[in-house]
Amino acid sequence: MFDFSVGSIIAKVIIILIALPLHEFAHAAVAFKLGDNTARDEGRLSVNPIRHLDPLGTILLMVAGFGWAKPVPVNPWHFKNRKQGMMLVSLAGPLSNLSLAVLAVIVLGFLKPSGNTLFIFYNFIYINVLLAVFNFLPIPPLDGSKILAGILPGRQQWLYQLEQYGTPILFLLIFLGILSPVLRFFIDPIMNLLNLLAMLVAGFSS
Repeated sequence: MFDFSVGSIIAKVIIILIALPLHEFAHAAVAFKLGDNTARDEGRLSVNPIRHLDPLGTILLMVAGFGWAKPVPVNPWHFKNRKQGMMLVSLAGPLSNLSLAVLAVIVLGFLKPSGNTLFIFYNFIYINVLLAVFNFLPIPPLDGSKILAGILPGRQQWLYQLEQYGTPILFLLIFLGILSPVLRFFIDPIMNLLNLLAMLVAGFSS
């Protein structure tokens, strides 16, 4: 994760300028589509990086390879079905990262770059997969906790009450060395599938 090569830095800057803003925009767009204007009224229905970037999350992404942007404000009381609405809004963010990874793989398969350009592509793809998997973790305030709340029966208020402890829990998991192997458990098979897709696209375009 602690990679400060030129290719890695360029990929992370692209992530900061494109992937993180698109992740938050996806949240805002789905919320708006479902009837909540909160994000739009606060200027967050935008892909402008300045409106979304969080200083600590940005620094962590540059240093450790994963981070976050400012959470988009959402008022679930504007949804017809609050529980389902929050689940759909939460799904939109990580799915945007996976979509970017797939799109980059397809472009990679057609262009067949080499050297530093290939390394930038690989880092861009890997970090997007990492961000998606990280956000899918069912730990408040990550998207996965709201997705889990939407799947489980009942109101699951305990998940929302845990939000105040979510960040310390995440840093504790990082400190104990637990988070990295958990992430790799899910990232590796996804990357294997994406590598297969890249080979299929490359073969198709030959």
